[in-house]
Amino acid sequence: MSVIEAIILGIIQGATEFLPVSSSGHLVLFNKIFNISDNFIGFSVFLHLATLFAVVIVLRKQIWWLIRHPFSSLARKLYLSTIITVVIALIFESFFKSMFSGAYLSIFFMLTAILLVLTEFLSAKRASHAFSYKTAIVVGIMQGIAVIPGISRSGSTICAGVMEGANRDECAEFSFILSIPIIIGSMLFEILECVKTGVPFFDAPPLQIILAFISAFIIGLLCVKVMLNVVKKAKFTPFAIYLVILSIICLFV
Repeated sequence: MSVIEAIILGIIQGATEFLPVSSSGHLVLFNKIFNISDNFIGFSVFLHLATLFAVVIVLRKQIWWLIRHPFSSLARKLYLSTIITVVIALIFESFFKSMFSGAYLSIFFMLTAILLVLTEFLSAKRASHAFSYKTAIVVGIMQGIAVIPGISRSGSTICAGVMEGANRDECAEFSFILSIPIIIGSMLFEILECVKTGVPFFDAPPLQIILAFISAFIIGLLCVKVMLNVVKKAKFTPFAIYLVILSIICLFV
């Protein structure tokens, strides 16, 4: 991995993490384009950690409130969604890891596009209500499935909440905060796996890793506020069209 490639991957992660287009799918796609042979799963998790810091900074008030109210209704819903996601991730761990080969990336980009269009169509016919425990369960399941590159984590969790009838603003903030324990847990899990197997967490040189992290963090910090408003208010259809185009491109990569 060259310095330029590392910076580009960091920029891609920062720009796509908060949009319903699958940042991990984009990273896998560009990994194939650049023909990178390093331990890409560990590198991908590390870049997600960079954008997690951006989320913590922007949503610090909401996060601080949750820390001070660990047994609130919102906190319990976050615990519930997180536990469901972890269970799914552990059960299908081998399958999810195999998907980082990118063999079916085109299919999963297309599935995300279909989900976005369906959500746009169905949500217009439903009255919104408060974010319920049932919604938290559905969101947790969708986040578990979204471990697959090409299935957008933010897109699938927000869509799940909206299709359940929850308010889109609440769904967006819940989705972004929900990413925090999952990204931290994923990184710890990958580190433990590397310790067990003796495989290095990073194969890339330290300079590339640092530059990729910094670029992902800076771009993520610049984008998260804008993206949060976009996801809350914008139509999903343009993102769906973009994913269809990307799905076609993947057939040739």
